[in-house]
Amino acid sequence: MIRKLIGKVLRRPGKRVLHAKHYGIRRDQLHSGALKVCDRLQDAGFEAYIVGGAVRDLMLDKSPKDFDVATSATPEQVRHVFHRSRIIGRRFRIVHVPFGEEIIEVTTFRGASEAPTDASGRILRDNAYGDIAEDASRRDFTVNALYYNPRTEEILDFHHGVTDLENKRLTIIGDPDVRYREDPVRMLRAIRLSAKLGLTIAPATKTPILIHAKLLENIPSARLFDEMMKLLLSGSAWACLMSLRENGLHQLLFPLLEKQLSKPDTTAFLRKALESTDQRINEDKPVSAGYIFAALLWHEVEADWIKRQAAGEYPVPALVEAMNTVESKVQKRMAIPNRYGAAMKEIWLLQPRFEQRVGTRPWRLMEQQRFRAAYDFLMLRAECGMVEKSLGDWWTRFQHADEDARMALIADAADNGKPAAAHAKKRRRRKPSGPKSE
Repeated sequence: MIRKLIGKVLRRPGKRVLHAKHYGIRRDQLHSGALKVCDRLQDAGFEAYIVGGAVRDLMLDKSPKDFDVATSATPEQVRHVFHRSRIIGRRFRIVHVPFGEEIIEVTTFRGASEAPTDASGRILRDNAYGDIAEDASRRDFTVNALYYNPRTEEILDFHHGVTDLENKRLTIIGDPDVRYREDPVRMLRAIRLSAKLGLTIAPATKTPILIHAKLLENIPSARLFDEMMKLLLSGSAWACLMSLRENGLHQLLFPLLEKQLSKPDTTAFLRKALESTDQRINEDKPVSAGYIFAALLWHEVEADWIKRQAAGEYPVPALVEAMNTVESKVQKRMAIPNRYGAAMKEIWLLQPRFEQRVGTRPWRLMEQQRFRAAYDFLMLRAECGMVEKSLGDWWTRFQHADEDARMALIADAADNGKPAAAHAKKRRRRKPSGPKSE
């Protein structure tokens, strides 16, 4: 009893077996595919547990989005049990087991042996296998090192993860300096999980983040983009962005952020955009990644666009050049895939067209694939006072009006867009004819 008490006070790692029902977790809450993976691996003589975020979220009374499985079986052995599965990854090999449109990710218990690292301490490959206790020590945070056995309905806790969940605390496993050097992306995960789950980052976990922020320079831009997407689609994007700034991670991940947050109008714009995105995510509504990045980068594009027009460039070519300039700056640190970059640019390019409300142009604009996202972006600008509110109101009415009402709106826009003197068509003076030759 005394030994257990000392271990709890000193937070020594050690296996605790807990009854899942005591924490509100039941088999019927779990993904049927994850249960089948565990059952079939256990039937084949292997250990298999649902692990990580799914267990954590269920204990927090949240609905998990992913159900991952950890097992004593090697990737090849998992592949032998599930013939339709496939092995992916080089840095750490993972098995994807398909169940309809769902994928269950299966990982082999990682070992505690030394993995090869680069000069900064970042792990290059981590394919040494071990037992469940070693695997728990290799996980990032205590709240992610929880293992649920659906057959016995027990939770295995090796690093006081349940206690940290109860105390709303996020704690890294092991020495924070070493763990951040092994994988600097863990710093971004700490930011995301604390904001998303309402956890306070433990002081010993938080303090080294500012010191090691530059380690993100060693991370490939594509991987940084993936982590940025997780932050922005977490349902707590604005809180994540503020935490990135607080912990000094924004300069390397999103260098334009500091400049934008230094101005009240751009700060209000970004906050409105991200909080509306958070609301849609929390209501299980679809969101557009292109729209999010269009909002994040718009003020840089707009400033360059205005500057180019002042120098005499035509509006549309000036906008295109401004877009390309800002995109090239961002791509140096964060590789935005073409499918998102194209949507982002289309949203920007459609903004000047909302000013064109004569003839057939409104109808043609509404036929554009990105019209809805571009319209939402226009309304965001109008709400923040960056374009006339009447312009947004006009487009709202136009979308829901019948044919006659639309014609009246176009006529009204045409009248309001002309100076009074220009309403009558100016007649062209005829040149006086010269003397006729005889």
